[in-house]
Amino acid sequence: MRLLALFLGLLSCERQSAGSGPEEQGWLPYVNRIHKRVQSHEPCRNDTCFNRLIQQDLASFQSGISRDLMKNVLSRKLGTHYQIINHHLYRDDDCMFPARCSGVEHFLLELLPDLPDMEMVINVRDYPQVPLWMNPVIPIFSFSKTSDYQDIMYPAWTFWEGGPAVWPIYPTGLGRWDLMREDLARAADRWPWEKKISKGYFRGSRTNPERDPLILLSRENPNLVDAEYTKNQAWRSEKDTLGRPPAKEVPLVDHCAFKYLFNFRGVAASFRLKHLFLCGSLVFHVGDEWQEFFYHQLEPWVHYIPVNQDLSDLR
Repeated sequence: MRLLALFLGLLSCERQSAGSGPEEQGWLPYVNRIHKRVQSHEPCRNDTCFNRLIQQDLASFQSGISRDLMKNVLSRKLGTHYQIINHHLYRDDDCMFPARCSGVEHFLLELLPDLPDMEMVINVRDYPQVPLWMNPVIPIFSFSKTSDYQDIMYPAWTFWEGGPAVWPIYPTGLGRWDLMREDLARAADRWPWEKKISKGYFRGSRTNPERDPLILLSRENPNLVDAEYTKNQAWRSEKDTLGRPPAKEVPLVDHCAFKYLFNFRGVAASFRLKHLFLCGSLVFHVGDEWQEFFYHQLEPWVHYIPVNQDLSDLR
C-alpha cells in the first residue's frame, strides 16, 4: 500500500505545499528519482528507435535462412504461413484466430508495394514459440515475449482488429487503434488531472493470479484502490473472481476518470498498456518480464511508475 499511498499524497492537487513531516519525507526519494530520470531522458522521435531491437531479434539469422530451416519451421506448425510473391500476399487456409490474421494482413497489404518476394511464419497466439533452448533457432514472428524466448517481435494485430473481445462493451474486440486513441484523447480532455478521482483503478478478468493482490487490497481499502475482476470466456463460477460476483465491464474511456491506472500482464503482455497512457493519468506498470515491440522505448519513472511483479513495493 505504501507506494500508492505516497503518490496519492504527492500528486493530489489538494496538497498546497510540501511539508517536512514523515509522510512528506517518505515520498521525497520517489520525487528525486522521477526528476533525475526525466532530466536525463532523451526521447527517440523517428523509426531508428527500433533499430537495436530489430538487430537483436534478427541476430541469429545474419547468415540468412536456408530452405531446410524454413521447412523445419513450417513442419512445426507454430504459426500461420505467409508468402509474398510479385507483390501479392498469400496465406495458409489454417489460421487459429481469423480476426487476428486479418489485423496482421491489413498492414502487410499496405506494405506490399515495397516488399520483395519472401515467406514467413507469423504467430497470432498469445504465447511465444521459440524458447532459448531451441536449436537451431527458427524464425517465428510473435507479438510478445520474455527474455526466455527468441521470437522476432512485431506490432500486434490489435492496432487494427482482433483485440480481446469483452462482452458487451467490445464484442468484436477493442477495435482500431487509430479510432480508439481519438476516443481516449477526448476522454482525457473531459477528465483533466484536477477533476480525476484520486485513487488507483483496475478492471479486468483474472487471466493471471498476479492481479489478485490488488483486488484484495481494494477490498481491504476501497478508498485507496478501486479494483475488481470481470468475466472472461473462461469464467465458470465466483471462484474465478476471487469469491465475489464479477464486476460490470467498464470501457477504457471511463478509466480516464481516475488518476492512477494499473497495468498487469495477462497470458502474455497486456494490450491495454498503450491505451492507458492516453488518459493523462499516472500508469502503474506491474512487472517487466513480458515485452512488446515498443516497450524498450518506455522508461520507468518517466512514462510509468514501476511496480514489482508480486506488488511487494506497493503494499
